[in-house]
Amino acid sequence: MTKKYVYTFEEGDGKNKKLLGGKGANLCEMTQIGIPVPPGFVITTEACVEFLEKRNKELWPELIEQINQGIKYLEKKTGKGFGNPENPLLVSVRSGAAVSMPGMMDTILNLGMNDRIAEGLAKLTGNKRFAYDTYRRFLQLFGSIGLRIDEERFTKEFEKVKEKYGVKLDTELSEKALKEICERFLEVIKFFTGGEFPDPYEQLYIAVKAVFNSWMGKRAVEYRKQFNITPDIANGTAVNVCTMVFGNMGEDSATGVAFTRNPETGENRLYGEYLTNAQGEDVVAGIRTPKPIKMLRKEMPAVYKELEKLRHTLERHFREVQDFEFTIERGKLYCLQTRNAKMNAAAFIKTSIDMVNEGLITEEEAILRVQPEMLVQLLHPQLDPRYAKDPIAKGIPASPGAASGKIVFDPDRAETKAKLGEKVILVRIETKPEDIHGFFASQGVLTSRGGKTSHAAVVARSMGKPCVCGCEELEISYEKKEARIGDIVLKEGDTITIDGTTGNVYLGYIPTVEPEFMEDLLVLLEWADEISSLKVRANADTPEAAERAKRYGAVGIGLCRTERMFNQPDRLPIVQKMILADTKEEREEALNKLLPLQKNDFKEIFRIMDGMPVAIRLLDPPIHEFLPSEEELRHEIERLKKLKEMVEAIEELPDTLKLLDPELYRKYAANLESIGHALEELRDKHLAESLIKEKEAMLKKVKALSEINPMLGHRGVRLGITYPEIYKMQIRAILEAAAEVMQEGIKVEPEIMVPQVCTLQELKWVYGYVEEIKEDVERKYGIKVPFKFGTMIEVVRACMRAGRIAELAEFMSFGTNDLTQATFSFSREDAENKFLPLYNEKKILLHNPFEVLDVKGVGRLMMITVEWARKTRPDIKIGICGEHGGDPYSIRFCHYLGLDYVSCSPPRVPIARLAAAHAKLKEKEYEPFKV
Repeated sequence: MTKKYVYTFEEGDGKNKKLLGGKGANLCEMTQIGIPVPPGFVITTEACVEFLEKRNKELWPELIEQINQGIKYLEKKTGKGFGNPENPLLVSVRSGAAVSMPGMMDTILNLGMNDRIAEGLAKLTGNKRFAYDTYRRFLQLFGSIGLRIDEERFTKEFEKVKEKYGVKLDTELSEKALKEICERFLEVIKFFTGGEFPDPYEQLYIAVKAVFNSWMGKRAVEYRKQFNITPDIANGTAVNVCTMVFGNMGEDSATGVAFTRNPETGENRLYGEYLTNAQGEDVVAGIRTPKPIKMLRKEMPAVYKELEKLRHTLERHFREVQDFEFTIERGKLYCLQTRNAKMNAAAFIKTSIDMVNEGLITEEEAILRVQPEMLVQLLHPQLDPRYAKDPIAKGIPASPGAASGKIVFDPDRAETKAKLGEKVILVRIETKPEDIHGFFASQGVLTSRGGKTSHAAVVARSMGKPCVCGCEELEISYEKKEARIGDIVLKEGDTITIDGTTGNVYLGYIPTVEPEFMEDLLVLLEWADEISSLKVRANADTPEAAERAKRYGAVGIGLCRTERMFNQPDRLPIVQKMILADTKEEREEALNKLLPLQKNDFKEIFRIMDGMPVAIRLLDPPIHEFLPSEEELRHEIERLKKLKEMVEAIEELPDTLKLLDPELYRKYAANLESIGHALEELRDKHLAESLIKEKEAMLKKVKALSEINPMLGHRGVRLGITYPEIYKMQIRAILEAAAEVMQEGIKVEPEIMVPQVCTLQELKWVYGYVEEIKEDVERKYGIKVPFKFGTMIEVVRACMRAGRIAELAEFMSFGTNDLTQATFSFSREDAENKFLPLYNEKKILLHNPFEVLDVKGVGRLMMITVEWARKTRPDIKIGICGEHGGDPYSIRFCHYLGLDYVSCSPPRVPIARLAAAHAKLKEKEYEPFKV
């Protein structure tokens, strides 16, 4: 049997969007439920794929025969003839993929015309102006799309005629002027093709090929890439051939686009625009200003009532807010297209709740209707669209939201300025842990290096602050306190605006619109929580972050990074003193000063979480990260030496110099003024010498601690075993904080989490500290402190030894950032900045594995870990606290694995809650390891 490539609207399966495309499937469905749709047929997406892959860009006999049969069907349905001047049938030829790609592919209207048919149409309708207006529209579209003639050629001729007749709008052109335009257009076509104008059937074949080819057009390819529309989602475009109906037949005719509800607010009211005496492209092109749909109530009251009826019919049937196109031909209403409306997040949520209350959809359907990533729009400040301007640079959108502030290149100055009430943007080449106070003080962060998993990005996301990383156009000079973007020079104190959602950087201040946690969203998330089995915790290191996490619905803290607490300005000197210590006793002296500070942090977080689990990770990064870099120290030592020399020179200046050589004295006086701030700090050369010695000692320590690959070096549990006093201080801080909060009558559930573990022996070593300190704390407070002891799983060997590790670990948490890095042997920042974008573009990797969990590699390791750990300890609690904990795709896999929880940055908690419900509702259709 010959394969079926063509389906009429009366026979096509409206549910099969992959075969018929979204537009074609909906046209079939609307036809079959009695909505007034002009007769038509659909050429399938399979025909498109075959055309592009196997047919050498030509239609083949079987397809041509089925298209011809489709035209015969239309002739029978309409009583008109294709190519018949006496009663011509004209058609539109439109694209339509399985998912909506508005404006990305080609359309040709009014197809089937030539000189004879234009004359026949004029005679038949008694409206010559309409006939030639329709003809000129067809010639321009067919010439530019079907025959690939530069559209500018037609536009120039069109403008010449408008100028000749002294008109501005096409609606002002007379019948004579329109006929002249047609003649000019035909001359353009003849000049470029050199042949006769094709007959209607040849026009149709050319148009079908043009629509097929538009699937691989640049804008369509870029759109699919941007929105990750893969071949399994939509492969090829269908072609919809539909009988033309005309909105340009006079003042009783019109065309428009409408929504069954307001796409901006979700209000349950007909919303849209229309134009009288026009065709659909006029509304889209903005040639004329459309009228609001409510005006149709006065102009055509009967038709308006039909539109109201149509919107209710569409919503009841599709059970979704619809975006539909309509044409009114001499008072008769036709629906030419419908699709699920694209709305902002607030409107999606409101309409979801309303449609449940109206009985149109269930709570489960409402949840699935709202995509988790949509919630990003609601939870971060957004740039006010009324103040749009062009960006001066673009980087990697690393943490969503927008912020404006004065440029500051130094975290200390950022903190100082913020205390004075100034709003600042911290601009750095890259950030380090010791910059943390600058993060707290800033509205947002901009870096010239780094990717979405860089330090700046991770910290900014955890704080919910906007961040743009890897802005390579940005050339920063700390010494000059300036940055350059091409010819633009940005000085410290200049105002910029960054948009962490798009990666754009703007000059000057742009107002933002603050998000509101709308009531409807709370309702939707409550429904989601009732459905999902995967719980959502948050990564939070401060009381403020914990408070925000709880407000957003987190049921605990899955990762509290203790090193963040070390980086605060009042603590960093103590930490550095601890690192520089030569003896255990000196280290313990510094740690004793840190103990009450860290304990108070934990107490605050325990109070806020009020009985919810709080997983506290013991110190993870290499300790040299708390020290300045070797380069910075060398620069500082050199600076101090120069200052010392200047101080000595000034101190030794003879009193008589002023009298003997006034000119020389003036030079010294100038030096004195230039180092005024230094003299205030360095009152004598002895203080300078002391500071130089201190910095040189620090430099020596930095050299001693430096590692070839610190991310795989002396960090995490290895550090805790080498310097047990560090981990012992932290464990004591956790347990004493828990005991003191329990004495206040507050329930606590601390979880002590050991990072970078690769063997059970490491855990046993640290557990020995816990046992020793627990007994001491319980004696001191006379209270038994409940806690769980567990480990991060971020080393590949730990995955392979999960069964043994579970003998001691009561919980496990996948640190997927490091686990991904170890599995791929990728350095995160180097990979993101150098070859990962190319890998994604070339489809070597479909996703950035640091953003979307690599199911088939890292995921397999996770699966082995879960299986073996639960064989040893069936009740072991297992979660994930890496960057992937807030990614919906990754959350779906976590649900599949049967994890107990995911943990993510506070702003992503609502997203994760909704994604967890999606994962539960879609679990039967999920096959993560399908090839």
